[in-house]
Amino acid sequence: MTLIQVELNERSYDIEIERGALNHAGVAVASLGNVSRAVLVSDDVVDALYGEKVANAILDRGVDLDEIVVPAGEDSKSIEVANSLWERLLEIGTDRRAVVVALGGGVVGDLAGFVAATYARGIRFFQIPTTLLAQVDSSVGGKTAIDLPNGKNMVGAFHQPSGVLIDPDVLRDLPREQYVSGLGEVVKYGASLDASLFETLEANVKDVDACNPDVLEQIVAQCCRIKAQIVHEDEKEISGRRALLNYGHTFGHAIETALGYGAIPHGHGVLVGSLLAAKLAMRLGRNGDDRFKKIDSEWLARQVALYQNLRLPYRLDDLSKKFAANDPDVAPERLLHIMSTDKKSEFGKLNLILPTALGECVYAKGVSQDDVRLILEEGL
Repeated sequence: MTLIQVELNERSYDIEIERGALNHAGVAVASLGNVSRAVLVSDDVVDALYGEKVANAILDRGVDLDEIVVPAGEDSKSIEVANSLWERLLEIGTDRRAVVVALGGGVVGDLAGFVAATYARGIRFFQIPTTLLAQVDSSVGGKTAIDLPNGKNMVGAFHQPSGVLIDPDVLRDLPREQYVSGLGEVVKYGASLDASLFETLEANVKDVDACNPDVLEQIVAQCCRIKAQIVHEDEKEISGRRALLNYGHTFGHAIETALGYGAIPHGHGVLVGSLLAAKLAMRLGRNGDDRFKKIDSEWLARQVALYQNLRLPYRLDDLSKKFAANDPDVAPERLLHIMSTDKKSEFGKLNLILPTALGECVYAKGVSQDDVRLILEEGL
C-alpha cells in the first residue's frame, strides 16, 4: 500500500493506493469516525461493476448506507441532477455527521463533491475514483463543480475530501478511450512537472499500454504526489502555482469546444494541446525568449515518440475524424477565438502554461495571438 498525505492543516487527508483497495472501502469510510450514515453516489455503469462490493464493504463495518445512482456521462453534472441529490439527502435524513462517498470517475466525483459542499453548508465526502483520469487528477485537490448549459464547471466550490481510496485493479475494466484520456493527464505531469515520470513512461511502454496494474500503481502514486504537493502549496489558485497543472489545457479546451461540447474525452484534448503548447514554446525560444531555449525539435520529437508508442492521438485531425459527428469548425481562427475567451487571457494577449525543459514549465503571460495562430496553422 502507498499512503500519500495532502497537507492542508486541519483539512489534511490521506490518499491510499493499493491493488484490491475496494475490498476495504468500509474500513476507510468507518475510520473517518463519528459517521452517522454513508451515502454512496455512483453512476449506472460503475454501480453495475463495483456498487455491490463497495456497499457491502461499508455495511460490513456497521455503517448505515443509502445509495444514489445517476446516469453515466457529463449530462449528470447539471443543476437538475444536483437538485435531485439534495432532495434525496433531505428525504433520508442526512445530517452533518454523514459522509457522501463518490464511487466513479470525474463526473461522479465533481457532482457528489459539489452536493456535499453545499448540502447543510457542507458535509464530508470521500473519493473512490474508478477512472485513470480521476485517480491521477480530479479526485485530489478539492475542486467540485457542476456545468451550466453553456459552460463547463461554472458552478462549484473548493471542498476537500476526507480521504481518497484508489484501486488500480479497476483500470482493467476501463474502455480504451477512457484509459487514453487518463494517460493524457499522466503524460502532462511527466512532460511539464516531473522528468522522472516521463522517463518511467518511456521505459515501461508495453506495460502502460497493456494497463499493467502493478506498473500503474507506481505511476498513479507519483501523479498523486505531484498533485498533493501543488495543492499544499496553492490550494485555491492564489499564488499561481496550481495553474501549472493546466499544461496543454488552453489549447485542449479550445479543441474540446470546437469539436462539440462533450464530444471528446477531456484527456484527448490535453494530449493534442500539450504538443501544440510544446511547439509554441519551441517557436518562442527560436524567436529569442531564453526561457524556452531548451525546447527544440528533438524535445518535441521525444514527446511525439512516446505518444506513438502508447498509441495516443497527437494530431487535431485524429480527433476530428474519430469523434466529430458532423463537420466541426476547427479552423485556426475559430480555435484562436475560443482561446481568447479563456479566463487566463488579458488585453488581447494569451496566457498559457508552456514547457521550459522536460519536467519543467512556466506560466507564460502576454503571448502574441499571431504566434499562436501560426502554430495552429502549422499543426503537428
